[in-house]
Amino acid sequence: MVSAIIGGTGIYALSDMGLQKETVKTPYGDVILERNDEIIFINRHAPKHSIPPHKVNYRANIKALEMLGVKRICGTFAVGSINKDFELAVPVILNDFIDFSSGRDHSFFDTIDNAVGHAEMSMPFCPVLSDALHAQAKSIGMKVRRGGVYASVNGPRFETPAEIRAYRMLGADVVGMTLCPELPLALELGMSYAGLAFSINWGAGMTDTIEFVGEGVETVKADMLRVMLGALANTKDAQCTPVKLL
Repeated sequence: MVSAIIGGTGIYALSDMGLQKETVKTPYGDVILERNDEIIFINRHAPKHSIPPHKVNYRANIKALEMLGVKRICGTFAVGSINKDFELAVPVILNDFIDFSSGRDHSFFDTIDNAVGHAEMSMPFCPVLSDALHAQAKSIGMKVRRGGVYASVNGPRFETPAEIRAYRMLGADVVGMTLCPELPLALELGMSYAGLAFSINWGAGMTDTIEFVGEGVETVKADMLRVMLGALANTKDAQCTPVKLL
């Protein structure tokens, strides 16, 4: 069973795992990824972070993983904290999202058959994978926060203070630019998905200016990869239940 990690800002590769670069041709475009028999890695933003969030080819990335037999995905996200209880550089195992993005290809269902094509979103993040992430974090002594709501926005600009206040009032804890449509697309194709986000700044208006955290971040990113690899290695496709298409 092959599984996948999609790396976001700051997590651009899996080192020392003997991965081989491969180009997968999909109906939505070519995808460059790295893989071995057990794990596939996609760098969401491409080498040198050359693809901004609103230009990521989300449908191609997810379709490539489906074509290679992937059923379980862990995605990483660099985000901004907009809830004062969500301290910087502490990874969050996400459990819900609010989608404010627009102008992206949000679905594989450009047409539907007998009204079937509506992915059910009552539990968007896989509880089995999320539990596994939590267990792995405990096993290596990495501090994590269990549960958080991700506000997904377009970018690449940062949010205004008024927007941050609005997202916070609506129940979001962190804000980022890449969760949607990546997660819903994966669910449409029958995959299970867990998200691990780490805050690198406070949202606009919470401090005088946007400043990125620096101290300890490299250690956090390395630990996040260890946790995701461990979670995927210790779960099986059959343990995860795909969402319903209604």
